[in-house]
Amino acid sequence: MGLDWATVYNDTYQDLVRFLHRQVWDSDRAQDLAQEVFARALGTEPDNPRAWLFTVAANLARDEARTATRRKKHLTLLKVETEVEKEAAPDLSEQYELSEQQQSLRKALDELSERDKEVLLLWGAGLNYQEIAEQSGLSVRSVGTTLARARKRLVQVHDSLEARSVAR
Repeated sequence: MGLDWATVYNDTYQDLVRFLHRQVWDSDRAQDLAQEVFARALGTEPDNPRAWLFTVAANLARDEARTATRRKKHLTLLKVETEVEKEAAPDLSEQYELSEQQQSLRKALDELSERDKEVLLLWGAGLNYQEIAEQSGLSVRSVGTTLARARKRLVQVHDSLEARSVAR
């Protein structure tokens, strides 16, 4: 009996796209990479398909980041998440506020260490502690601590950036 990739796809695709988007900051590219992840899954039967998919996605995202850095692309934040969560377009003031919040979050995430950023994004994509541990190389016992510290650092960095922004 083989793995039901259709079910895995239906259960995982949106989380995978959201995770990839937060890595590459481009919604179209995140969707392309998610498709690439599933294309690479063909013919495999991993023990934990969700964790395996996120591992492949993280590797593709790292490759993409290297390419984007070389090309010095300007990227956008959380467009996929916004499109998925909001059916109706917000008014102009809501769009501006959302854009400001997204920029602020992106800047704060960019200030974090790679490990903190990765753990936060994996958690935000819906992975459990076991899956985060498998993906990040941390022990399951240290995921909670790492996640708590990463959240705290994210808040501190965000507050610091906001304070600098207000002081200008």
